[in-house]
Amino acid sequence: MSYTDLYAAELAAKLRAGAKLYDVRERDEYLDGHLPQAINLPLSELQGRENEIESPAIMVCLSGGRSAKAASHLAELGKADVMNLVGGTAGWRREGREIKTGEQP
Repeated sequence: MSYTDLYAAELAAKLRAGAKLYDVRERDEYLDGHLPQAINLPLSELQGRENEIESPAIMVCLSGGRSAKAASHLAELGKADVMNLVGGTAGWRREGREIKTGEQP
């Protein structure tokens, strides 16, 4: 299995359709600013916690690298409907989109 790349313009529709958004950055990065609705589950803690990921799942990090690793890992385990947000949180900010700070989500 493999994951799908998702672009910022497509995110709202996926979330409305029931997808969950997972931010795989470390907690301090998440607290400094994350996408609305993002649930923090650091990549460093993902192994052993894969069952916490609900499908459809959208993975996000700062630029797309760590989230691609997380998405690939989940897809290899057979998790269906896994997506990676291209451009990550940095791309989201560059487009002037809303960022939340502090606790979840």
